[in-house]
Amino acid sequence: MKKTENVGSLFTERFQAKISGKGNIETYEVFPGIEASFNAFIGQEAHFQHDASDSVLEVYYCRSGRIGWNMRGGTAIYLGAGDLTAHSMACCADSNMMFPLGYAEGLSVSVDLERLQTVCPEILQEANVQAGKLRERFCSGKPLAIPACSELEHIFMPIFSMEVSLRLPLLKLKMLELLIYLSRLEPGKKELTQYFSQQTEIIKEIHQQLTEHLDQRFTIEELSRQYLINTSTLKEVFKAVYGLPIATYMKEYRVRQAMKLLRESNAAISEIASQVGYETQGKFSKAFKDVTQVLPTEYRKEYRDRHTNFTTNAPASQQTHLLT
Repeated sequence: MKKTENVGSLFTERFQAKISGKGNIETYEVFPGIEASFNAFIGQEAHFQHDASDSVLEVYYCRSGRIGWNMRGGTAIYLGAGDLTAHSMACCADSNMMFPLGYAEGLSVSVDLERLQTVCPEILQEANVQAGKLRERFCSGKPLAIPACSELEHIFMPIFSMEVSLRLPLLKLKMLELLIYLSRLEPGKKELTQYFSQQTEIIKEIHQQLTEHLDQRFTIEELSRQYLINTSTLKEVFKAVYGLPIATYMKEYRVRQAMKLLRESNAAISEIASQVGYETQGKFSKAFKDVTQVLPTEYRKEYRDRHTNFTTNAPASQQTHLLT
């Protein structure tokens, strides 16, 4: 299902997001020229369109899930929980965001630097936060991506746990803190690696092949030859996109699919093992326990026992619904 949201903005006549799945964006005007938007997405990808401006600073903090952002100039940035990117509004004016784990939640911040230069909160003036320097640092080149760290956690995490009635006052404090942090960020600070969009598109094709043919095993070398990408780049970019080394990711993916089959079918354990790519039931059971800490037989029994108890104890009307 595709859902399109048109969201009003201080800086653009129209902000449009086309989401393959479901999404929600909740925007607050924090100060004149500064907006903060809570967003949550469930699906595979989203496409964003808005006005392009080199004088608007965009900051995105990933609270949970994982996102890949293809921006202007063929640059691709991947963020995991706790990571942050800062760039001009021009970089993401017509951009695609993908969600490798199927979901993402975060906070985006927009700062009109021209307005900040003329109407600057007193605290920022005392901290010597200068709009011109922010523009020079973050809006004159490629996006900057910062890995999760204690400073970012301190700024952002309280915002998500605060009750809704106090969100705006807390946002006022935290956005001041964010701008002071960015203004003092030292050049050369550890940054996340950025990739070419072409590389990440190849990795998405490889991921599709691996996950659609679980009954087959492909080596890194075979995939490297098939997709004309060297093995070290394949492994590095796959981890950047999906957050785990390829072998670890596929082991967990196979087990997740097996869990679904154990819940939804009566197939024998050996048959399920074969369907998800294990030659023997013994190897499958070991991998399953490595990931879930229980054996497949125990998982199926525990699930069915819980389901049976829930159905038996449910009201009559709900029992009927559960059985249909």
